[in-house]
Amino acid sequence: MASGILYIVPTPVGNLEDMTLRAVTVLREADLILAEDTRTSGLLLQHFGIKGKLVSHHKYNEHQTLGLVKEKLMAGLSVALVSDAGTPGISDPGFLLARECAKEGIEVRTLPGATACIPAIVSSGLPCDRFCFEGFLPQKKGRRTQLDLLTKETRTMIFYESPRRLTSTLEQFVEVFGPERECSVAREISKLHEEHCRGSLAQVLEHFRAVEPKGEIVIVVAGLPREEHREHRNKYRMEGTDRGEEQQEEKR
Repeated sequence: MASGILYIVPTPVGNLEDMTLRAVTVLREADLILAEDTRTSGLLLQHFGIKGKLVSHHKYNEHQTLGLVKEKLMAGLSVALVSDAGTPGISDPGFLLARECAKEGIEVRTLPGATACIPAIVSSGLPCDRFCFEGFLPQKKGRRTQLDLLTKETRTMIFYESPRRLTSTLEQFVEVFGPERECSVAREISKLHEEHCRGSLAQVLEHFRAVEPKGEIVIVVAGLPREEHREHRNKYRMEGTDRGEEQQEEKR
């Protein structure tokens, strides 16, 4: 018997009209729908008149449900995976299941659709031909190390953040990247109160100190200008040369 197909289905990050016709069809025809939160996804399915068996599948139980899902797929059933909003696997559960299905030779099909990071960078006015997606930064261990590694990043950087941590994160960005670095904070993408605040890190920080941020947040930060990158690289090379000369002197 041929195995079934795992469909990874994006759902709207805000406006329900962003749901694609194909996504509705796949969810309607799926034998099983895996949901990050069955209550949230239940309301979505109800809106589109979809009746299907919902099973909870989130970061706290995905290792436990993995075996059952693989059995269903190997038996030829079709399974759809959704998260609360956006594309599963992008800062949401999905990677583990997709990886295991790929290992087993089970077909995985990801539908194009909603995600918050792409509208945020395209609307930012910052270069979007090359970018890196950092998602949520570690809250404690490894956070500063990761940021220090990004100080030499020339591509535009995308971060997710919660509204209650936005100002403290922007304060840290000012410290790490400098107050003049360009950025854009996108809030409530695709929703009624969508907002894009653009300017230097210092300016954007000042705005959100005065106006309490609410809703889903995406921070877009310009990469290191190439001129500064060359200066960093040349400085590193010179430091390396100096260290090499010192080592040679010590040997003599």
